[in-house]
Amino acid sequence: MANVITRAVAGATDWFNQRTPGLVPAYRKHMSEYYAPKNFNVWYYFGSLAILVLVNQIVTGIWLTMFYKPSATEAFASVEYIMRDVEWGWLIRYMHSTGASAFFIVVFLHMFRALIYGSYQKPRELVWILGMLILLTLMAEAFLGYVLPWGQMSYHGAQVIVNLFGTVPFIGEQLVEFIRGDYLISDATLNRFFALHVIALPLVLLLLVVLHLAALHEVGSNNPEGVDIKKVKDENGKPRDGIPFHPYYTVKDLFGAGFFLTIMAFIIFFAPTFGHLFLEYDNFNPANPQVTPENIVPVWYFTPFYAMLRAVPDAFLGFVVMGGAIIILFFLPWLDKAPVRSIRYRGPLTKILMAIFVVTFVWLGWLGMQSGSTLQTWLARIFTLYYFAFFALMPIWTRLDSYKPVPERIPDHA
Repeated sequence: MANVITRAVAGATDWFNQRTPGLVPAYRKHMSEYYAPKNFNVWYYFGSLAILVLVNQIVTGIWLTMFYKPSATEAFASVEYIMRDVEWGWLIRYMHSTGASAFFIVVFLHMFRALIYGSYQKPRELVWILGMLILLTLMAEAFLGYVLPWGQMSYHGAQVIVNLFGTVPFIGEQLVEFIRGDYLISDATLNRFFALHVIALPLVLLLLVVLHLAALHEVGSNNPEGVDIKKVKDENGKPRDGIPFHPYYTVKDLFGAGFFLTIMAFIIFFAPTFGHLFLEYDNFNPANPQVTPENIVPVWYFTPFYAMLRAVPDAFLGFVVMGGAIIILFFLPWLDKAPVRSIRYRGPLTKILMAIFVVTFVWLGWLGMQSGSTLQTWLARIFTLYYFAFFALMPIWTRLDSYKPVPERIPDHA
């Protein structure tokens, strides 16, 4: 019986491989014969976790579209219907809303890992640029999705962000009207935001993720030591400091995914609004153009950039500063002049400035949630100045820092 089953499986596999001749080579290139450094640590979980959350968002998003109505008169009621009357609807909605915040958490940590280990340096510049395009697309996707529940914060937040485009010289008014699809935030706005959120941007996001992974596997993964494992190979041409991605890192990533899903489940079941950081209190009230919330702030993952926007008195310059905070990250591979990749072999200057940068970004996030008092505004200006100075002066301070010699191979203790 076992032989019959074995022959049947082998026959089916051969039949399939003959009709998809490129599938097995692709599997080998990106999985079983893709050699990754042997010293990956906990920071390297977040790339695979980002893919896991992306799948969660797509699956739960498809399910939610079956009941959601993209109409200014029905959108909020349809979300309430999902939460109250659709079987397990509340769970799917919370999986989607919590997943949005989880997406930014793992992406920010994934970017921070690249920052401390120099994963953007040559030859991985394209990998970094594609990652930044993913971040931009994800931010646009998150903003459009945030508007769809058509609550108070959704409506007035969209009003604030869309009106920012009106500060663009010469074409601002026409640009705002084009984005809204009407003379004010209305049913037409909700419809086009829904179409972009559900169809257009997810396709772009998936394409960018595929390109990001393809570019990564073409040049190989970085590691905490910043050592190029392709330089030292055995008699079979395999990196001596590398191990096959499958099964070693697929198993490791499954363990990380299990731990991550446990935390996610705890949040979804016991604290789905997470202190109204993931879902604001005002957004549980239907959109009302006649009543403005006392403090209009975006969801937490936009607040660092919102704090920069408010720190600048002029609306157009604030818009430029907010956009520039993202654009400047694209140039990071060419701003960093350090001769080594990993922070392990960099001097105290880099470590101190990096620590201050992390504190700065967190403080900007907190300031973006506040009312914007005089003191808070000045703090935001100071932190915004440091944010840009960190990158603008990077060619100088990376040359001034001291560096340790990097080993030719990954040390055994790593």
